[in-house]
Amino acid sequence: MLLKMNVVTALTEIRIDGRGGQGNVIAAYILAEAGFEAGRHVQAFPSFGPERRGAPVAAYVRISDRPFKRRCQILEPNYVIIQDPSLLHLPRIVGVRPEGGTLINSPKDLEELGFAPQSRTAVIPATALAVEILGLPIPNSALLGAFLMLTDLLPMDALEKALARRFEGETLQRNLQLMAAAAKRVTPGLWKEAVHAARN
Repeated sequence: MLLKMNVVTALTEIRIDGRGGQGNVIAAYILAEAGFEAGRHVQAFPSFGPERRGAPVAAYVRISDRPFKRRCQILEPNYVIIQDPSLLHLPRIVGVRPEGGTLINSPKDLEELGFAPQSRTAVIPATALAVEILGLPIPNSALLGAFLMLTDLLPMDALEKALARRFEGETLQRNLQLMAAAAKRVTPGLWKEAVHAARN
């Protein structure tokens, strides 16, 4: 899944935290596939603890415009996507870099979750949106749509193509609708400067 590019940029590292059965590993693969669709070099892999439903699971994604050899777990990600807010107490959750950002799936607002309004944290009710649009509590498309809107890391049509690799028909249309609805819940380009600063 590697393509040659002429533009040299820094490596962007993303960690997706969730619980077994929530689909955060699939979310990582979809994000990597979107990067591939955009012509980037990508990598995605999971890290499992106890192999049981509901256990904490981390998935990692790397995206770059040039080849990279790094294969280790991501300890200090540029961005973190948290699928389950009950994981916020885990020490590793705070490992995001200061210039990066954290996207949380929760019906609560920042202050209710204990974050200052000016923090580099965004919250969307991804599961609630998924239940409303998909009829299922699967927040992947919502979180990825919001993430790309916040960062401008990849074009939205790359995510659309990645989703089309996995879904078809009404299921695809509902996931695209969910992605678009979530993207409208966040400030466009809120974390964009961090991505572009790393590229310069």
